[in-house]
Amino acid sequence: MRLIDPVPADRRPARLALLLGGLALYGISVAMMLRAGLGQMPWGVLDQGVAGVLGVEVGTGSILVGAVVLLLWVPLHRRPGLGTVCNVVLIGLSINATLALLPAPEALAVRVPLLLAGVLLNAVATCAYIGAGLGAGPRDGLTTGIAARGHSVRVVRTTIELLVLGIGWLLGGTVGVGTVLYAAAIGPLMHSMLPVFRLRDGSVVTAAVPRVPALPND
Repeated sequence: MRLIDPVPADRRPARLALLLGGLALYGISVAMMLRAGLGQMPWGVLDQGVAGVLGVEVGTGSILVGAVVLLLWVPLHRRPGLGTVCNVVLIGLSINATLALLPAPEALAVRVPLLLAGVLLNAVATCAYIGAGLGAGPRDGLTTGIAARGHSVRVVRTTIELLVLGIGWLLGGTVGVGTVLYAAAIGPLMHSMLPVFRLRDGSVVTAAVPRVPALPND
């Protein structure tokens, strides 16, 4: 019995490149938003809060949170893909590496563009690893796994995000204008970018595709 789903045979190098590149960029984007200091995405707030409580690096906190969430897949009878496992580990490592290299700016004139660039890069990175088609992230799979039991995806997603945000804030994670900006911008950004990265029929779909596919509830 397989513990994870196999990598599809078609376009394996392209899929792996999209996956690994997307996850690395995702970690960089999270670190950029952290260094901006103007607020994180909900799961980033939780990662930051957990890291502060445990006295570990934020990327390590992300790995620990991802591992716990992945365990929640068991009662939901969800099976991870290669991308799921890589998501747990590589994003955290990328966050730690970027934070070690990227200084925290003091001037607001630098922090705001850094936040905006982080949100934009996060959308690109998310579309890349989703487009690879090698498995949902642990947090994404938790949402779809619960929704598959007869609940509204929108309600499940909103409930989880608010719960995660609240716990992260109570643990000391940073909530601010960046949190609101991320919530407002990430959906439209992904909707416009996802066709560029999604692999179909052995080729990368480009923005010339006339119909944008419905976004997965990640």
